[in-house]
Amino acid sequence: MKKSKGVISLLLVTVLTGLLVFTTAVGFGSGHIGAAKNIKLGLDLAGGVSITYQAKGEKPTEKEMSDTVYKLQKRVEQYSTEAGVYQEGDDRISIEIPGVTDANKVLEEIGKPGSLEFQDSEGNVVLDGTDVKSATAQIQEDNSGNKKNMVSLEMTKEGKKKFAEATEKNLGKPISIVYDGQVISSPTVNSAITNGQAVIEGSFTYEEAEELASTIRIGGLQVELEEINSSVVGAQLGEEAISTSLMAGAIGLAIIFVFMCAVYLLPGLASSIALCIYTGIILVLLNAFDITLTLPGIAGIILGIGMAVDANVIIFARVKEELGEGKNVKTALKKGFQKALSAILDGNITTLIAALVLGLKGTGTVKGFAQTLALGIVVSMFTALVVTRLLVYSFYAIGIRNPKVYGRVKEERKPIDFLGKKKVFFVVSIALCLSGFVVMGINSARDVGALNYSLDFVGGTATTVTFDKEYTLEEVDSQMVPELEKITGDKNVQVQTVKGTNQVVFKTQTLDLEKREAFESYMQNEFGVKEEIATENISSTVSSEMRMDAVIAVIIATIFMLLYIWFRFKDIRFATSAVVALLHDVLVVLAFYAIARVSVGNTFIACMLTIVGYSINATIVIFDRIREEMKNSSRNTDLKDLVNRCITQTLTRSIYTSLTTFVMVAVLYVMGVSSIKEFALPLMAGIVCGAYSSVCITGALWYVMKTGKNAKVQAASVPAKQVESVKTESSEESSSDGNVQKAAKSKTKKKKKRR
Repeated sequence: MKKSKGVISLLLVTVLTGLLVFTTAVGFGSGHIGAAKNIKLGLDLAGGVSITYQAKGEKPTEKEMSDTVYKLQKRVEQYSTEAGVYQEGDDRISIEIPGVTDANKVLEEIGKPGSLEFQDSEGNVVLDGTDVKSATAQIQEDNSGNKKNMVSLEMTKEGKKKFAEATEKNLGKPISIVYDGQVISSPTVNSAITNGQAVIEGSFTYEEAEELASTIRIGGLQVELEEINSSVVGAQLGEEAISTSLMAGAIGLAIIFVFMCAVYLLPGLASSIALCIYTGIILVLLNAFDITLTLPGIAGIILGIGMAVDANVIIFARVKEELGEGKNVKTALKKGFQKALSAILDGNITTLIAALVLGLKGTGTVKGFAQTLALGIVVSMFTALVVTRLLVYSFYAIGIRNPKVYGRVKEERKPIDFLGKKKVFFVVSIALCLSGFVVMGINSARDVGALNYSLDFVGGTATTVTFDKEYTLEEVDSQMVPELEKITGDKNVQVQTVKGTNQVVFKTQTLDLEKREAFESYMQNEFGVKEEIATENISSTVSSEMRMDAVIAVIIATIFMLLYIWFRFKDIRFATSAVVALLHDVLVVLAFYAIARVSVGNTFIACMLTIVGYSINATIVIFDRIREEMKNSSRNTDLKDLVNRCITQTLTRSIYTSLTTFVMVAVLYVMGVSSIKEFALPLMAGIVCGAYSSVCITGALWYVMKTGKNAKVQAASVPAKQVESVKTESSEESSSDGNVQKAAKSKTKKKKKRR
């Protein structure tokens, strides 16, 4: 790169950084300027709409209610991945949709969940709404280029048979679609439909087609519902909680900047600038892709900032190695980026596979987490491989070429004998994994629950209190919540204010009669509550179907990750070791949840999924180094020494990445509110565990499976390692650079003589 291009590149990056800071940081301020103002905020950050439905007619069965909750959950995700649906009592269902302030508009768009029937011209019901699997609006273009709006229907397995019989009997006749007693469409049957897929055509606009499809979807519930209450609820967390979390992110980011600059000098400065750009791009994309941001989502972004350091650390560690071998700065930079590329791509693509599967198969929190994770992976690769590279080469182009400012060159570290202690590591890991099951068994025997499940998982009690004046969320948190936590025994009381009223809703773990009475006495004695205090049992917001979706998504993601690693490394043992390490980290963190009695709620799923991605990424880096060393080693190389050397060479990366990520989460834990603390604490345990497993377990496990009794490199076809000669200094290098390289050459020759 020429000097003029270097100057232009630096100016462009400076302008880009300034624009991103303006459109994001300012957007979160009081002025709300720029793209950040349009980011959808979750119910915990911005409040939203709460709608309560009640089943009509006979009391529905437990399964019918469960199925209805699940179907409504899938339906309301069109508004937000963070929308929640849960059961109240025996026959009520509540829906909470974040970021919405007009309850009537939502009711109109969702429709009135009720009965849906398909009737022939004689009024006979040929199938009902439960026989419809999906209904979507589509635009189709004919051969003449004319566009037609239509509704595509897909039937269930049972519906397919019913629909085939109905269309065969009613050729040339209409089959009416009746919703709540009113005909909403009467399409004529043109042919017998036996494959369960049909299209409704007509002279309607796309909006009308979408409305028809939505009504068909809504009507396909097993339980007929009627709306009994709707209200606009305030945020579950106050502005102070949001500002505190953002401040924690800023402090953590500043610490990482200082750390990277201190350790990697000029490249560290480049990576710090790239991290600023990373953060800005993430916030802009949240707006562009209409992703709902919740407080755990903010925590996920802050965590992503810490993990984004990883790619830069891998690159700079490689650059320092090249400088240590006597390469000049230009060559070291080129080689460093080249050698780091495979580890960065494999690690990030493996995690991206998991994110895509979770996004497609998961629901609710899982889907929201997957979206944020996928964005973070793509943007982190871009900033590391493009922005950081551009900055570093620009610094070099404008004349900063002294090797000392590109990282301190240290003596090669003597390999640590990690494999010599593998039996100890294996025993410790097995003990840690089993400890969780032991503690869960003890907890069950004590009748306190294997894990400390929150109301998100097991349901609880919603208590609506009407005060004689309106309280702000901050006042409720400071004046009431601390005492209520003692009364209810719940360390994570969820609070919502109802806008336009004096009502406050307190959601806690299930309260028995004694605790309910204590709750009511406290409100009456301390706050003079005279109105009736309404109490209702509520179901979990994470239904059994959603949990099953999450489990299936993780299993599928794990299989695809295993296949990818197998394909890339041409050795099933690499893939097996990585998956075993992943399972190890999940079990250890599960044990932490059981021992520390950390509340298991929505953030539990996000925490576990984060650890899965973190574990795989850390493992890939070590495996990439082992793969590289095996290609360049002779068949007589001792494999134990090779693996120990590879783990030692990547040890700095493992420590630095874990440290920076840990710092980000630790600051969040210290400054965050209770719900964030419950996300951050087990995540810190997971980071430590992930670093331990990647360094002490994965390489050793692969070695045991690879060698058996043979401790030599089992790659007879690979050529012997070629010693790369040190090239003559480029005329572009400064005199100081040349002197350092000459000294390095002399040092290399002395080492060869000693051998």
